[in-house]
Amino acid sequence: MGFIKTSRALPACALAAALLLSGCASAPKTLYQWEGYQPQVYEYFKGEEPAQAQAEALERDLQKIASTGNKAPPGYHAHLGMLYLSMGKDDQMVQQLRTEKALFPESGPYMDFLLKNAKTGDAK
Repeated sequence: MGFIKTSRALPACALAAALLLSGCASAPKTLYQWEGYQPQVYEYFKGEEPAQAQAEALERDLQKIASTGNKAPPGYHAHLGMLYLSMGKDDQMVQQLRTEKALFPESGPYMDFLLKNAKTGDAK
């Protein structure tokens, strides 16, 4: 009689274990989508890749991020803006720094500092 009870309980325990493990398998959704941002920052500091190529890669990744409905991480637009500044594309630099400030208000004082210095020529 004990054998019948345990043989019925075994499939139920196996099912419960499978459900528990499958619940652990799904990764939580991240707050930001990074794409190639971190490798691009690394390349920037190595100085081996032209700013134009880095900006194009970040713009492509930004389009991927937007198409999936995700958000770029803090600093993404600021870094892109600084790349534009180094290429002499002041209008695009201003747009990116303002976007960074709008998305991450805590960056406001620093973005204002960069914008002010870019206008006076001190940020280059």
